[in-house]
Amino acid sequence: MTTNSIALTGVERTFKEDEIIVSKTDVKGRLVYTNQTFLEVADYSEQECLGQPHSMIRHPDMPRCIFKLLWDTISQGKEIFAYVVNRTKFGDHYWVLAHVTPTYDEDGKTIKGYHSNRRVPNLEALEVVKPLYAELKHEEEKHANAKDGMNAAYKLLQQKLTDAGMEYDEFVLSL
Repeated sequence: MTTNSIALTGVERTFKEDEIIVSKTDVKGRLVYTNQTFLEVADYSEQECLGQPHSMIRHPDMPRCIFKLLWDTISQGKEIFAYVVNRTKFGDHYWVLAHVTPTYDEDGKTIKGYHSNRRVPNLEALEVVKPLYAELKHEEEKHANAKDGMNAAYKLLQQKLTDAGMEYDEFVLSL
């Protein structure tokens, strides 16, 4: 079963304030580590996850332009904070505030993978994030070509951030 064939249930999952979802990937985004909280919240076993693309938990309502921003940022060796909605193995969903950082090789110069810690999101912040993401997703879907849609939504996001006078991280942390 591919993640695209998983029917959405509309059921929102949560996890405890003191829990942190942790995953690590290689430079191509394939999972090399998941903690127990990741496995419990996403309903997967470690064997099902390791070696798979992190996108296996991507929710279809998540705007692709946010992942473009995330990958552009971390591949440049920078960290990013982002609100993300994920999908479980059985179609439930859960929101997180993700902090994603590059992991460096022993030389301290070469990125060998990425590390993500996810916390329970601020519920008031989600009241701002959800309509923004819906608007970005709508912009993406207006285009026949997925890449064109992602780029158009990315441009819309950048314009909104410029109008607000802040970078995405500042926006997320201001909520």
